[in-house]
Amino acid sequence: MNEVIKAMLERRSVRRFKPDMPKKEDIDSIIEAGLYAPSGMNRQSAIIVAVTDKKFRSKLAADNAAIMGREGEDPFYGAPVVLIVLARKDAFTGIYDGSLVMENLMLAAHSLGLGSIWIHRAKEEFETEEYKRILRDLGAEGEYEGVGHCAIGYADCPTPGPAPRKDGRVFYI
Repeated sequence: MNEVIKAMLERRSVRRFKPDMPKKEDIDSIIEAGLYAPSGMNRQSAIIVAVTDKKFRSKLAADNAAIMGREGEDPFYGAPVVLIVLARKDAFTGIYDGSLVMENLMLAAHSLGLGSIWIHRAKEEFETEEYKRILRDLGAEGEYEGVGHCAIGYADCPTPGPAPRKDGRVFYI
């Protein structure tokens, strides 16, 4: 079977990670794969904020859990790396572009033997002045909307099997 299709069929969300930090080269390869995702009119409107700092990762987790209404939980399931994908608000395909970046990140992580999961609430985080300021401090110019968090790391659980696919989802003309 084609390796790309095989990765698409085998990748699963991981909900328990080891605390071990993935190799920097692997993180960089995953980010590069994300940057090569298709985008509307090749505008490349999505950006990635790579969170590897433990202190900031803990703050991000606490803020995300608060938005979810579950203070004290870790919405990133212990993953040591969180790649935050955001899209320019002035790009009419921005959310779609960012979603494609997220998929590329997850497939790249899987191809390198790492687990991943898409976690929401980046939109709510980056609507706050605090997180807008963080983007400005990083040098990101313009207005951005959070698309999602790609939590990555070494899985600390068996890979689940695929859920059955629902019938009636394909129509040919």
